[in-house]
Amino acid sequence: MHDHHTHHAADECPPPGGYCRTHELNILLLSALYAVSRVLSRSLAFNETLRDLLRVLHDEAGLSRGLIGVVDAESGKLAIHTIYNPDGPTADNAQYGPGEGIIGLILEKPRTFKLERVADEPRFLNRVGLYEPELPFIAVPIKVGGNLQGVLAVQPEAPEDGLLEERAQFVEMVANLIGQSLKLSLEVQQEKSTLLEERDLLRRTVRHQHGFDSMVGRSAVMRRVFEQARMVAKWNTTVLIRGETGTGKELIANAIHYNSPRARNMLVKLNCAALPENLLESELFGHERGAFTGAVEARKGRFEQANGGTLFLDEIGEVSAAFQAKLLRILQEGEFERVGGSKTIKVDVRIIAATHRDLETAVEMGDFREDLFYRLNVMPLFLPPLRERIEDIPEIARHLLTKIGNDQKRKLTLSDMAQRRLASHDWPGNVRELENCLERAAVLSEDGLIDVDLIRFPSSRERSSARPLKTAVPSGEMPPPASEVDINDPSLSERERVIAALEQAGWVQAKAARILGMTPRQIAYRIQTLNIEVKQF
Repeated sequence: MHDHHTHHAADECPPPGGYCRTHELNILLLSALYAVSRVLSRSLAFNETLRDLLRVLHDEAGLSRGLIGVVDAESGKLAIHTIYNPDGPTADNAQYGPGEGIIGLILEKPRTFKLERVADEPRFLNRVGLYEPELPFIAVPIKVGGNLQGVLAVQPEAPEDGLLEERAQFVEMVANLIGQSLKLSLEVQQEKSTLLEERDLLRRTVRHQHGFDSMVGRSAVMRRVFEQARMVAKWNTTVLIRGETGTGKELIANAIHYNSPRARNMLVKLNCAALPENLLESELFGHERGAFTGAVEARKGRFEQANGGTLFLDEIGEVSAAFQAKLLRILQEGEFERVGGSKTIKVDVRIIAATHRDLETAVEMGDFREDLFYRLNVMPLFLPPLRERIEDIPEIARHLLTKIGNDQKRKLTLSDMAQRRLASHDWPGNVRELENCLERAAVLSEDGLIDVDLIRFPSSRERSSARPLKTAVPSGEMPPPASEVDINDPSLSERERVIAALEQAGWVQAKAARILGMTPRQIAYRIQTLNIEVKQF
């Protein structure tokens, strides 16, 4: 065994005109080192690169019978991981404990071992039966962050020629590269493992948040809705969620997706009423580069993003007849082209649509395609308005106050009188209006108690005489006359805007339609779907 470099006459350069063998070897090893670095940089899959690396050492550096052993963290022993030997065994189950052979000595004290001739070292075990006794041997530790992770061992193809030290230094450099590659691989594996754990945690959290059991509402009508949604979630059936604005259609869509086999893939949402038609087509189907001004690069649409998952199309009743035809094709065939493109794209997407419109009436009036309606209406779910499930209001209010209280970092409570006042209201804006009402009351409450005086409604929204209020409306809350209401006020609901326009127009529908920028047919449709009682003069 030799741990120190010894000079030999063979190191000296031959006469002028020849090449120094040290120089030749350095050039050879430099080329081999470059080949090794390329192998290691090809992939972070550490295990896949080791055999290629040992092959490079054999082919490029004249270092054959390569062996890489990996230290087992639990046992402390070194197990043979990879062997490259075209002329002999290429696998072995041998293990080395500390002090067992030369490799075992490296386990005891990590350092480089250089043998000019294997047969001269009595401690050499040759447990794998791989090495030639008449040839040199080099074994070096592989370290990661100063900790021993393995051993790299090779055997030069020719007897010792005085250049063992140079070869050993080269093998040390290779072991260092392996250590760096292994360190990066371990970091990537750790990061991947952490991300997978975070992903699974988020999935469990989201599934719990959108689980049917966590949804608020114990009335018979809501239990029926939840049961229908739970049943349809298991299949790829198209679902059409019907109900007034603010009844929780998007929450039901979330619950269906996250409790379906598609929950591992994306739930992609789009409000069809939020975009003009030219942008809606690009948003849903995507576009190719140069398809229109500003399309500087190709872009996937919502259908492609939702491939393998679910696409939630809210306000489906708002799309034009021309766009309805395009939707019908993808629902029937599962294929489309991007805007400005000719390539047909096929997708596997589950559709959940929602609308507060009376689509049956829209079909009769010619505003909605009958074939698209039947394609969407495979499994309709009807969400009742809040006024039809008054018994759910206390539980919903407690749930909303918990949510608002978490945001305000305090506990909020509701008095009995306030709770009775909530139950006496019509709630044309449904749960969304209830949440806004409670948040406004919470802001006005100094001690976290929400009493009846903090529950305030605009007079135009008080319940009709069929269900009179049990509590008087606090003074000073009268809204301005409808003739003075700004119909473009974003705080107004659609129902308030239509009523204000009708008031300003003296309940002449055609005139009110002009004020709102609608057609007479459109305002007639809204009067019907929003349950507006038309005054007769």
